Amino acid sequence: MSNTKVLPLLEPEGAEAVAPCCPPLTERPFTAEEAETAARMFKALGDPVRLRLFSAVASHEGGEACVCDISDVGVSQPTVSHHLKKLKEAGLLTSERRGTWVYYRVEPSVLAAMGKLLTIAPAAV
Repeated sequence: MSNTKVLPLLEPEGAEAVAPCCPPLTERPFTAEEAETAARMFKALGDPVRLRLFSAVASHEGGEACVCDISDVGVSQPTVSHHLKKLKEAGLLTSERRGTWVYYRVEPSVLAAMGKLLTIAPAAV
């Protein structure tokens, strides 16, 4: 019997929604803190290997991927681990060790928050 915890893909009903990091770019100028947060996310995704790893996790069946399933990105395993660590530090991924493997999942609300950041703000009425 396993005692591992499976991270949910969506926040459970009644859970407090995670606020996006920043308003849409067209809404108003960012504060210094908002700019730092957004820059950290975009910097983490600014590397082609990291972007491929993030995409591999996000598009993997069930929204979760074992490192063994996504490590074929043309770099060594230590380099894959380094890039995954950077994605975790930026708040884009979470991970869970299960036996000898580590499973990665896109942090809940990250894709929605990034999408909202890049949308056009509704016109003020």
